[in-house]
Amino acid sequence: MIAPLATPPDPPPSAPPGLDELASQLLGWLKWGVIFAGLIGILICALMLIIGRRNRSATAYEGLVGSAWVLGGLGLASVAALIVGAFQL
Repeated sequence: MIAPLATPPDPPPSAPPGLDELASQLLGWLKWGVIFAGLIGILICALMLIIGRRNRSATAYEGLVGSAWVLGGLGLASVAALIVGAFQL
């Protein structure tokens, strides 16, 4: 087997100077936005289920399907850092 002549540099990820605090603040705002949107989405889907209870089965169905999408989005957001971290080399 042929040994490599030199290994390429592999520095750890680091934020540009002065942007670390801004990046943390933006991530915090995005997390808050996801939680707020998830709460509103769940409440709207619950309302659709309640309204669609009698003689409006399509509305109840859309509320049920919508709640699955909202829960899926919240689940994806909650594991976002793990997913991104899995792709670090």
